[in-house]
Amino acid sequence: MAASSKLTTIDQYIAGCEPEIQTVLEQVRRTIATAAPLATEAISYGIPTFKLDGKNLVHFAAFTHHIGFYATPDGHASFEGELSKYKQGKGSVQFPLNQPIPLDLIARMVVRRVEVVRGE
Repeated sequence: MAASSKLTTIDQYIAGCEPEIQTVLEQVRRTIATAAPLATEAISYGIPTFKLDGKNLVHFAAFTHHIGFYATPDGHASFEGELSKYKQGKGSVQFPLNQPIPLDLIARMVVRRVEVVRGE
């Protein structure tokens, strides 16, 4: 995992990770960017973040055994059934690195967060 204290870009965060993790992080990044093309990239709370209309949209992060994905509680509520097979916390889900990352699910969660942020 990247050291977060001096990071200012997602590129820096990804570069600080192991090569095999970099590939997964880039896939997640592209998935989010495609699902929310008007969102901008940032580092918030020391991890990669996409923002929309000045608000945090979603965050993601690399850990030893999983990718953490944070769509805040309202971004997870609509997908409880699909997320039930993954370890979760309030507003977070852990996608194990030894399984395919559910990019389609991530895309749909991002679209839902866009709707929430935009009040749709």
